[in-house]
Amino acid sequence: EGSSRRRSWGLLVTAGVGGTLVALYAVVTPFITPALRKVCLPFVPATSTQIQNVLKMLENRSGSLVDIGSGDGRIVIAAAKRGFKAVGYELNPWLVWYSRYRAWRDGVHRNTKFYISDLWKVSFSHYTNVVVFGVPQMMPQLEKKLEEELECNARIIACRFPFPCWIPDHTTGEGIDTVWAYDMKHSRRCETKSLAVAPETES
Repeated sequence: EGSSRRRSWGLLVTAGVGGTLVALYAVVTPFITPALRKVCLPFVPATSTQIQNVLKMLENRSGSLVDIGSGDGRIVIAAAKRGFKAVGYELNPWLVWYSRYRAWRDGVHRNTKFYISDLWKVSFSHYTNVVVFGVPQMMPQLEKKLEEELECNARIIACRFPFPCWIPDHTTGEGIDTVWAYDMKHSRRCETKSLAVAPETES
């Protein structure tokens, strides 16, 4: 009888531990596994130093802000606390729902929006401040996309990895916390556009 009881307890403990591990796996996996993307973009939370460096690049800036691949919403929420109307695009639905919860908890849900969307299917043309936490494989194609879509008054802030062709207007931080800022008005596209629309003067 004692042996039977021990066996029953053993089965209960095993079932309990197994159930806990399965539940933990279901909750944690979406946060650490990349969603299906054109380029594999794993979720790596921004450090507090990175966030401060991004905010430094946003000083004296205004207008709308978008975080491409917004993860758990840290940048969007931090920007909203500085007065920006901030939007995050993220393909992983678990992270989007968690971001919405964090924005509500921090009292900035009225100034933030989070969308479940593939960044390659979104136009960023109406944003004047763009934040990117990318990986080297995606930067060349994203550089081309943003150059085609953004207006000349836009600023792009890249974290962890710079864009391959653009020359940054401002840089701050070091190591993984380095942040590069690019002003579209200094790009060749905007200079050409300005010349094209300049009125002719009589000599």
